[in-house]
Amino acid sequence: MEGYQKPGRKLAIVLGIFVVLAIVGIIRWNSLKDQNGAGRKRLGREWSKLELILDQIQNNYVDSVDVSSFIEKTLPTIMEELDPHSIYLPPDELRTADEELRGNIEGIGIVFNVPSDTATVINVVVGGPSEKMGLQAGDKIIKIDTQIVAGVNMHQDSIVRLLKGPKGTKVDVHVKRYGENNLIQFSIIRDKIPVTSVDVAYMADSLTGYIKLSRFSMTSYAEVLGAISDLMKQGMKQVIFDLRDNTGGYLDQALKITGEFLDENLLVVYTEGLHRERQDFFTHKRGFCYDMPLAVLINEASASSSEIMAGALQDNDRGTIIGRRSYGKGLVQEPVYFSDNSGLRLTVARFYTPLGRSIQKPYGTNSREYAYDLVERYRHGELMQEDSIPKNDSLRYETPAGKVLYGGGGIIPDVFVPLDTTGVNDLYLRISRQNLPIRFSMEFADRNRARLSEIGNFEELEQFFASKQLENEFLRYVNKQGIGPVPAQWKECGGILMTQIQAYIGRNTRLEDKGFYPYLGRIDNVLIEALEVLSTASVTELAEPGLVLAPLGKNLDK
Repeated sequence: MEGYQKPGRKLAIVLGIFVVLAIVGIIRWNSLKDQNGAGRKRLGREWSKLELILDQIQNNYVDSVDVSSFIEKTLPTIMEELDPHSIYLPPDELRTADEELRGNIEGIGIVFNVPSDTATVINVVVGGPSEKMGLQAGDKIIKIDTQIVAGVNMHQDSIVRLLKGPKGTKVDVHVKRYGENNLIQFSIIRDKIPVTSVDVAYMADSLTGYIKLSRFSMTSYAEVLGAISDLMKQGMKQVIFDLRDNTGGYLDQALKITGEFLDENLLVVYTEGLHRERQDFFTHKRGFCYDMPLAVLINEASASSSEIMAGALQDNDRGTIIGRRSYGKGLVQEPVYFSDNSGLRLTVARFYTPLGRSIQKPYGTNSREYAYDLVERYRHGELMQEDSIPKNDSLRYETPAGKVLYGGGGIIPDVFVPLDTTGVNDLYLRISRQNLPIRFSMEFADRNRARLSEIGNFEELEQFFASKQLENEFLRYVNKQGIGPVPAQWKECGGILMTQIQAYIGRNTRLEDKGFYPYLGRIDNVLIEALEVLSTASVTELAEPGLVLAPLGKNLDK
């Protein structure tokens, strides 16, 4: 009967919860360093009731119970009861998470998109297994081993799982190539694929270098140093560091990267928890760019290490933070690994900025409310109006230079930039919903693949677009899809759509992201604001060289 659950199954699930609670308790019991014996004795009494229950079930319960199965089913629920970021990771998920942070994964080395129910290769990783076998940008993936993946509404993540696999294993990829009548089969031996965390680094103008960091992986610091060095050779005198949508990663990488924009002996962040004493993290040397005019971009998806970096720079009166309030993830997760290759990410402390601001946004027993926080921000107008950002006067702080900041969850930017809705009219939505810009870009790239493969720099890409009637081609394409653009609406959104199309096509060249982001930058209101801020002499640099903060800073309410 629908909605009915057998009493025996319910009891077994409860048993699983008790078992897991006992195991977690024993782990914490062994790892805690109590200050006195009383605390240890008290913890023992709390867990003894579970032991009694387990003993009763083991000796008297009517049926046998598969404890291992229920542990796997109930651990995620138990971790949710602790806080939003303590999680249990089964072996596969733990391996994937670790691989991405370490900066390498095992697979075939391609970047693909699924614009119209068929995975299309956008780029092939140089030196990777696919490039060695001859796979090319524009190839459409029809079959992987014996499984058809085109035209069957397969989710992109499912295709990724089919392509990824342990180093040394083989996968057969069947592709349709433009101009070829028959499918081409590639037998590819999977290998380690380096994953870069610096998405792109280029000169946004003659003075300004732009660096976008997608995560703080094991290789991030080296990548950022390399990007800074290359940009300085191109004449960089000021920098925009983009942390939007960066969800965090390794703390040591965040500390090193932040340190390159600060003077020596400055507090970057500190951590503290019930069972973890306060630990301060300072810069050890004068950073390579410690006095370079700086703007840091954040948004509602910037989290964890991104917030540590933004908060440290802000509290130290360094640079200008631009965008929207960050996510508010300030809990320290400590990894715990088990012999079956699963593990925990257990919260053991909180992050605090140099002034003592807690980065973590509030959370309680309502996990749904926490999960939908970003939706609530949109509903309450926070993504559009600066006045809608919550500010708690009891968590009001002041920097040594007199700038007022607020704690209580996330980093509030110095310069607010709303979510950009410019040109988003009915025509724009109709075209975007059908994914027409990407679909057209793929078709255009297929027709011009030979010429695009010859383009080696951004100037050549600009010249290529100047030689094409790209807008006319796209309007004809849109008409074929049954959409007749209204001239007035096209005037509002046409420029935005055509810039997006140039970006998508640019990514299909050897320039890859260096042919993509410079075009998107032309319609990026946050980046445009950052360039304006840096061009204004009075706000290009807020820091005073040599300024040293006290460990906790000053809370104005105390």
